[in-house]
Amino acid sequence: MTASPAKPTACLALADGTIFMGQGFGATGEVVAELVFNTAMTGYQEIMTDPSYASQIVTFTFPHIGNTGVTEQDDEAADPVASGIVVKWDPTEPSNWRATSDLQDWMRRRGRIGMGGVDSRRLTRAIRQQGSPHVVLAHDPDGKFDIEAMIARARDWKGLVGLDLAREVTTRQSYHWEGGLWSWPGEFAPQSEPQPFKVVALDYGAKRNILRSLVSVGADVTVLPATATAEDVLAHAPEGVFLSNGPGDPEATGEYAVPMIKALLESDVPIFGICLGHQMLALALGAKTVKMGHGHHGANHPVRDIDSGKVEITSMNHGFAVDAQTLPEGVRETHISLFDGSNCGIEIAGRPVFSVQYHPEAAPGPQDSAYLFERFADSMRARRSV
Repeated sequence: MTASPAKPTACLALADGTIFMGQGFGATGEVVAELVFNTAMTGYQEIMTDPSYASQIVTFTFPHIGNTGVTEQDDEAADPVASGIVVKWDPTEPSNWRATSDLQDWMRRRGRIGMGGVDSRRLTRAIRQQGSPHVVLAHDPDGKFDIEAMIARARDWKGLVGLDLAREVTTRQSYHWEGGLWSWPGEFAPQSEPQPFKVVALDYGAKRNILRSLVSVGADVTVLPATATAEDVLAHAPEGVFLSNGPGDPEATGEYAVPMIKALLESDVPIFGICLGHQMLALALGAKTVKMGHGHHGANHPVRDIDSGKVEITSMNHGFAVDAQTLPEGVRETHISLFDGSNCGIEIAGRPVFSVQYHPEAAPGPQDSAYLFERFADSMRARRSV
């Protein structure tokens, strides 16, 4: 058991009975979730508001969390989606000209629990050794915890396998997205393409920077709910369809999304998928997905482009992966992880249909893979010229 020097006001209970004590911040209460570690050195706000983290608590391997405060411009969704965070050092007062609030107050107002003063190295080792555990995180200013009940709740939680979370985080109605990528002195660029490509984005938990990246390459983006049918999509006469990132088990979300994608594949419309969208495209093509031990969460993941041999440093956030051994004939693997050899990209041979497991929009992370949005735009441009 680890403990902070001051009286503990937060407790993290793992399903195996391991207990971590520390200092709570943000909202009070208790939450059960899967625990993952993230190795990014920047972007804690973007990570917390990434819908792909639904039903997950994030522990950061980087100790300086909260030091740049928060600003609404960095939100990837309207509210934090991650269930909570666990950090080594208690967040300090922010020091950044863009900050409009501090992390602690932001989390309190948004109903998310934080815990500081934890040996994050030990916690990360535990995740790497046993896989992402089920945990309960509690914050009580009086330091009163029913630890046995917390352990029991963590053990009873069924976890992410079989869980459709996209339905929980998706938009409730369609909308038109405006605004490109952020640029100095702090504005989001407007649409500049005189004849923008009509793109329908399926929202399984879409990050805002993905939508901004689509606009930046000339897309006029209409966002539809995760449960939209192929008829709903084609009614917009799209020149391209985008399948977004999102949380949960792809096979569970695929119960309604895969039939829609299969129907779209019968048309000649270009399709581009990221993360969960990548996994569901693979399912629609006949491949399978698997639950990973501790997943990939960070902004420093090396991925190799099989054709060119080029290595891209990428941003990742996923706990499921496509089983490359199950890809059918005519579907080829395009990218692989250099950490563990897992699949990171596919395409249909000879067709403008492709997807990647990682996040080319970054937010946070490097922009080595931003060219993929241009590739999507090129496929729509080529279709126009036919």
